[in-house]
Amino acid sequence: MKKLPIGIQTLSKIIENDYYYVDKTQFVKKLEYGGYYFLSRPRRFGKSLFLDTLKEAFSGNMELFKGLYLYDNWDWTKKYPIIRLDLSKASTDTEDNLIKSINSILNSIAKSYQIVLNEDLIQLKFEELIQKLYEKYNQKVVVLIDEYDKPILDVIEDTQKAKNNREILKKFFEILKPSDPYLHFVFITGVSRFSKVSIFSGLNQLMDITLVPDFATICGYTQKELETVFEDRIKDFDKEEVKRWYNGYNWLGDKVYNPFDILLFLTEKIFKPYWFETGTPTFLIKLFQKSQYYLPDLENLEVGEEIISNLDIDNIYPENLLFQAGYLTIKEQFRKGIKQKYILTYPNLEVRVSLNDAFLNYIIKNPVLKEKTESRIYDILQKDNIQELKETLYSLFASIPSDWYRKNNINEYEGFYASVVYALLNGSGLTTITEDATNKGKIDLTVIVENKVYIIEFKVVKETEKGEALQQIKEKRYYEKYTGKEIYLIGIEFSKERRNIVNFEVEKVG
Repeated sequence: MKKLPIGIQTLSKIIENDYYYVDKTQFVKKLEYGGYYFLSRPRRFGKSLFLDTLKEAFSGNMELFKGLYLYDNWDWTKKYPIIRLDLSKASTDTEDNLIKSINSILNSIAKSYQIVLNEDLIQLKFEELIQKLYEKYNQKVVVLIDEYDKPILDVIEDTQKAKNNREILKKFFEILKPSDPYLHFVFITGVSRFSKVSIFSGLNQLMDITLVPDFATICGYTQKELETVFEDRIKDFDKEEVKRWYNGYNWLGDKVYNPFDILLFLTEKIFKPYWFETGTPTFLIKLFQKSQYYLPDLENLEVGEEIISNLDIDNIYPENLLFQAGYLTIKEQFRKGIKQKYILTYPNLEVRVSLNDAFLNYIIKNPVLKEKTESRIYDILQKDNIQELKETLYSLFASIPSDWYRKNNINEYEGFYASVVYALLNGSGLTTITEDATNKGKIDLTVIVENKVYIIEFKVVKETEKGEALQQIKEKRYYEKYTGKEIYLIGIEFSKERRNIVNFEVEKVG
């Protein structure tokens, strides 16, 4: 049984030390003729390993590829000088430190090639390095840039710092255009897809392969790869449960698993949110609060090309970050008139549960209470103790600090209350359906527990308006969709003054 390459991002170490390796070299073949490419994928998705694979191929290290697709499908007589820039290593807290970091990286590369650089400005030093490598080896240069956007994402909560770092990177990358005569191949990776205007100004030949179907599985493991490469390990597990937890990322091709999840799962042998736990999306949660985001929309979110294609520091939307950071993925692609549209949703159970958990942790501030409430909710719905559901939800809303309501009117917003209940149910691991369509309209929230169905309607009301939520369910006969099951109709009404439940009605059908 081979070793699991957890955290290893170099091809040579994987091959020479008998680690599992999912062969992605067929994608290297597609890039052999050169050009300028950009690829966006979430963190810990294998971007750095693919970049290292490119480095070894263009360096002509044929022996590393024995048994792999590229071994018999590559011209190994050609070798190129390589500039590999890993901007995840750059200091990003100040402009000076970012410039010094890039300067140090360039000097280190030059030293490894025994080249002396004389320029001071980092963009001119970059240009000088490219030209001197070309002259020394009489061969065009390959440039590989990893995590290009980390200097921006590290300071994304400070808009001015993010803009300053963006300007530094813009000037730095601009040098690629006049250096074109000396370049054979450029490949840039990152988590986000900032607009070409803001970062890669003038680099018109840059091809974004993020959503090109032929490159959909360039990073991540397909179901077939999981079951063949890791056959001796995955055979001990319920494959459907593994799929439910970790599969589902889609870039307009076969769905893939996050490699980090799979490698940790095969090591620890228990279902846990391995990938999600490596980074808490606090900035996203703050955006949810600021924009009064309706969390149930995340189930089926319709967006246009502009949302999934570009991230703009000046106008950051939750949908941008959710997709590009990997918390949402493409469920469906279609045309509406002349425009391309996408339906986004959670990729899998790990993200669905964990993102909603993170939302609750942010607003409740008491993880013990949150965990206790989630566990209690699960038990309540299994045992049909609906009155206890009311008491549990009332206690939950009573625990939300008053700071959450300060300087906004979120307490008047029906979507806020629905979002909290939705997050709680998802964090509990329950099966939920939002905007559940019937022939009479849409149910706010449907919860399915075994053969039981809970149909929930939310309202923000005045004291004299009590009873409207349950009445709406009954009038529109939403429950007819689930005839044959044990059905509970639940109307939950909130007061904006009290910031809590003022009416909770239940009626059993069937």
